[in-house]
Amino acid sequence: MNVAQKITTFFLLDWDIKKLYIEAYAYLAYGRIFKLFPFNKKSHLLGCYMKETSYESSTHLKEIKNISNAIHHMSAYTFWESQCLVKAIAGMKMLERRKIDSTLYLGTGKDEKGRLSAHAWLRSGQFYVSGAEEMSGFTIVGTFANITNGKGE
Repeated sequence: MNVAQKITTFFLLDWDIKKLYIEAYAYLAYGRIFKLFPFNKKSHLLGCYMKETSYESSTHLKEIKNISNAIHHMSAYTFWESQCLVKAIAGMKMLERRKIDSTLYLGTGKDEKGRLSAHAWLRSGQFYVSGAEEMSGFTIVGTFANITNGKGE
């Protein structure tokens, strides 16, 4: 699909989906900028360290899935790196804006060559918003609970 077809397809989308895609693109940029600064100086912006939110099913599942889809689709169109941490931060901020709790996980593991690698993923309720496809190969070393409604574990 060439650029003109992609632009046409975008303009044919429902207005609510277009707004969500534009928001996802903006928060992916936020996530990338977030990565530019030392982690210890900004980690407090992610939520409560070493806490998790509830695994209870969310009443916002459709909205959470739409956010997940928007992040995954738009990350392919950024001109900067939009990998796991950037996607997780973007998803967390989009959920926070809607007052939906989420937990960001940071994990470490070894790649196929035996080198240390890191991964980030995001969960809201029982649904994994981003990073679920690779999370099983990593050991959790940090969690950040973004509790927006006063609850959490």
